[in-house]
Amino acid sequence: MNKLIVIGLSTIALSSPSSAQHGDIARGQRDFRMCAPCHSLEADRNMTGPSLAGLWDRKAGSLQSFERYSDALKSSGIIWDDRSLDAWLTDPDRMVPDNEMPFNGIKDSQRRADLLAFLKEATKPGAAPQMSAQGQMGDMGGMMGGMMGGGRVPKLKSLESNMQVKAITYCHDTYRVTTADGKTRAFWERNLRLKTDSGKDGPHTGAPAIVPAGMMGDRADVIFAAPEEISKMIEARC
Repeated sequence: MNKLIVIGLSTIALSSPSSAQHGDIARGQRDFRMCAPCHSLEADRNMTGPSLAGLWDRKAGSLQSFERYSDALKSSGIIWDDRSLDAWLTDPDRMVPDNEMPFNGIKDSQRRADLLAFLKEATKPGAAPQMSAQGQMGDMGGMMGGMMGGGRVPKLKSLESNMQVKAITYCHDTYRVTTADGKTRAFWERNLRLKTDSGKDGPHTGAPAIVPAGMMGDRADVIFAAPEEISKMIEARC
């Protein structure tokens, strides 16, 4: 495990008493509503984030059906248990710098204890069907999240390199967008919207732009000058 991650995990765990607190499952189920737009409890049903089914004792970044883990999380060596999950829920950026989860953490130790108590039961094999109503609420939350935010699109003919799309690949349920600054970012297929703008503020022909959308940093719009450019740009490749 990376030395920095070990230090962060130890420091957070020592300063966070929730692992010693008794968690209330019912309260934790209510708090799970903030997680449900991005995480399901059904095995291999991945959304913005990976399924949480079978989470305990799983190595971080190891779920084979999920392809959008950050390199930082995959190389962390963390095994999810009461202690490591409490540290993660406290401050994921401190525990694993450069992870890509858009979540600032839960500072209240009792809320963390409640959520962990619920998750420990809900992620056991066979537990997910009991949470179907919660999952439906999560789907709606995800839909609303995708409809909100985004703001006014900037003029797209003159952009910074991190907004100039150079390549898009598609594999299974994941788009990977490479921009002119050399960076590649992965998106769940429902979180990347493909649009066109042929107006004066739209992009140049053959030079699509990517702009953020939604409220959590996990959604984006790729905007093309014309519809026929979309199929030409996207390459099916794993």
